[in-house]
This record gives sequence, structure tokens and C-alpha cells, in this order.
Amino acid sequence: MAAYAFSIAGVLLLCLMSIVLAVYSGSSKGRAGALSGPVLPGDDDNPLYRIDRVHMNMVEALTPFVVPAVLAMMVGVRPAVLAALLWVYTAIRLTHVAVYLRGGNAAKGGSIRTILYVAGALMTIALIVTTMVAAIS
Repeated sequence: MAAYAFSIAGVLLLCLMSIVLAVYSGSSKGRAGALSGPVLPGDDDNPLYRIDRVHMNMVEALTPFVVPAVLAMMVGVRPAVLAALLWVYTAIRLTHVAVYLRGGNAAKGGSIRTILYVAGALMTIALIVTTMVAAIS
């Protein structure tokens, strides 16, 4: 498993990001006197909504990426390939979080935020295909 140290660190960073965003979302709602759960109105101009959505986006994207990453280690995907896929994905997710939290036009659907989300989805597909090929070979 030592060969996968960089990949393991990336997976753990993704999990940590999810937890940090959960705490940030909850504490932001608490300071604003908002109840837990969905933030209404669902408007990208509402900072609480963006904080909540960036956390939920991270949670929604985490499992479909982390499960294939762990499977990739189990089936022997080359460590450098896995680390590259994982760290590019992590950089995309970190950028997505920063853009979404900053707000403005870049954070609205159909702009940079959407491009980053789709790029992350494409990286997930690449990881799944790479893992599948390694498992079949």
C-alpha cells in the first residue's frame, strides 16, 4: 500500500473537505439563526444557500469517486496513474468549492462552476474506466 500513499492522502483530503464543509455549513446556519436542513430561498445570491449547496455537492460527488479510487488500489491500477487522476480531481473540487463560495456570476449555474462540476464528473468517469480496465486485465 505504500505505493499508493499519495492516492490515500488525496482520498483522505476529499473526506476531510466534506467534513469541514459540513461544519462550515452548520455553523453558518447557526450564526444566521437558520434551521438545519435545506436553505430557502434556493438562490445562488444567498450565501447560506451556496454554503449548503457546496457541502451537498461535495457529499454527492464523494462516493462515486472514492469507491472507484479504493477499488483501483485493490485491482492494481498503476500508482502514478491513480495519483494523477486523484489529484487533478481534488484540484477541480477545491476550485469548485472556492468559486461556489465566492459567489457572483462565476458561481451561477451554466458558468465556471458548472464547467468545474462537469470536469470532476469526467475525471470520475476516467477513474471508473481505468479501474474497470485494470480489473478485467
